[in-house]
Amino acid sequence: MHNIRGLLIFVCFLFGCKQKAVVHPTFYFWKTNYQNNAVESSYLERFKSKSLYLRIMDVDYNPDLQQATPVSPIKFSDPLPHGVEVIPVVFIVNQVFHKLDATQRAALAGRIATFVAAKVKQGGKQSFKELQIDCDWTKTTRDSYFDFLQQLKAHPLLHGKSLSVTLRLHQVKNISLSGIPPVEKAMLMCYNMGNLRKYGEQNSILDQHEMDLYLQDYLQNYPLKLDVALPIFDWAVVFRNREYAGISKRISKMQIEDKHLFRQRGNSILYDLLINYPAAGLKRGDVVRWEEISSADLQQSARFLSRNLKPEERTLAFYHLDANLLKHYTDEDYQKIIANF
Repeated sequence: MHNIRGLLIFVCFLFGCKQKAVVHPTFYFWKTNYQNNAVESSYLERFKSKSLYLRIMDVDYNPDLQQATPVSPIKFSDPLPHGVEVIPVVFIVNQVFHKLDATQRAALAGRIATFVAAKVKQGGKQSFKELQIDCDWTKTTRDSYFDFLQQLKAHPLLHGKSLSVTLRLHQVKNISLSGIPPVEKAMLMCYNMGNLRKYGEQNSILDQHEMDLYLQDYLQNYPLKLDVALPIFDWAVVFRNREYAGISKRISKMQIEDKHLFRQRGNSILYDLLINYPAAGLKRGDVVRWEEISSADLQQSARFLSRNLKPEERTLAFYHLDANLLKHYTDEDYQKIIANF
C-alpha cells in the first residue's frame, strides 16, 4: 500500500496532477423585463443553480443633468424564481468615473445601494448576499472606480453582504496598470475579447489566441478569488464600405443562412447582403460577420482555464439566460463544458 501511494505521488509530480475545482453552474439574466420562461427555468433546475446573476440597470453619465443616471432598469412581469439566490449586477460605463469627484462618487454609491435593494424586493426577494459591479475600468479611471467601490462597501445597506466585480483579460495581464479592485472576488469575463469594430474574419466574442496571450502567464498568480463567465450568445456585426456599422438585432441564424438574402464568402464567417433589407436597416452590399461560439470552442476554453486557474470552488456563469440561445447547445455539450473545469 505504501508503495502504491508513493507511486501515485511520483506520477502526480511527473505529470502535474491537479486537484479538480468544485464548479457551480448558473447564468446571467441580461434582459430588461423578467418573465418566467419555462425553458429558462428548466435550465436553472437542471443545473441545480444556487444563484442567478440579475442585471438591475446600466449607469451612464447624463451631461444635461451633470450626473450619473440609471439606464433601462429591469422590470418584473413575474416574481424571481423561488429557491434561487439573486446576485444583482449593475453595469457602469467606464466614462462615468472620469466625470465624478469624491462627493459625487459617494452619492452614486448611495443611490445604487438604495436602488438595488428596492429592485430586489420588487422582484419578490427580501434581500441578497452579493452585489456585483460590472465596469471595464482603465488606468485613468482606476483610482476613481476603486474609491467608489470602497464607498459602496461601506454603505449600511451592504452591511454583511459581499461585493464582487467583473474582470477583463487586459486587467489580469496589466495588473500593474489596472490595479487590484478592493473586493472579495471577481468574475473573469471570457468573452468580447477581440476587436469588434475591425473589419475581417476574426471572432470578437471568443478568441483562444487572445486568452493565451492575456492569461497564460498571469492567471495563476491573480490575487483575488475568481469565478468565470463564458458566452453562449451570437450576433451579426455589420460593416458598410468596410467600416463598422453596428450590431444588427434583426439578423438571426435563420436569416444569415437564407441564400436569397446573403451569400457566404467561401467557408468564412463573412456574408454579403444581396438585396436592400430596410426592415433591418441594411443595404445591398453590406457585409455581416456572423459570430457564434461552438461547443468545441467552449470546451477548449474551459480546459485552458482549468489548467491556469487555482483549483478552488467557483461559479461558472453562462452569458446569458435566453431560450433562443440555450437551444444552440445540447445537455451533453453543457455537461462537457462544466466537466472540463
